[in-house]
Amino acid sequence: MSHVLKFDLASVEPEIGVPAPDRVISGNPEFRTWNLEEAPDGLYAGIWEATPGKWRIAYDEWEYFHVLSGHSVLTEDGGQPVHLRTGDSLVLRPGFTGTWEVVETTRKDYVIRL
Repeated sequence: MSHVLKFDLASVEPEIGVPAPDRVISGNPEFRTWNLEEAPDGLYAGIWEATPGKWRIAYDEWEYFHVLSGHSVLTEDGGQPVHLRTGDSLVLRPGFTGTWEVVETTRKDYVIRL
């Protein structure tokens, strides 16, 4: 087994998904997720993409991500909107609740730790 993993989207089929219907606020967002790493200790890494829409989110996990393209707005309950654009990086900690709004189809790479 190699100790190097290149993020090669051609090596895996994306999973297609949508937010749970009771979480959708507006639009008809759809997700594509290329999960490239799934370690037995609860670590995941890959690429995620979403089309425009707005939905509620709640995090039990820790996530680092870097926006590769697009424009989204992340708003923590009781907080100010954070505009995310190409080149932005962020950490979401367990316990985060709020909304994710995709203004322009957004693609990010991510590392999630359960």
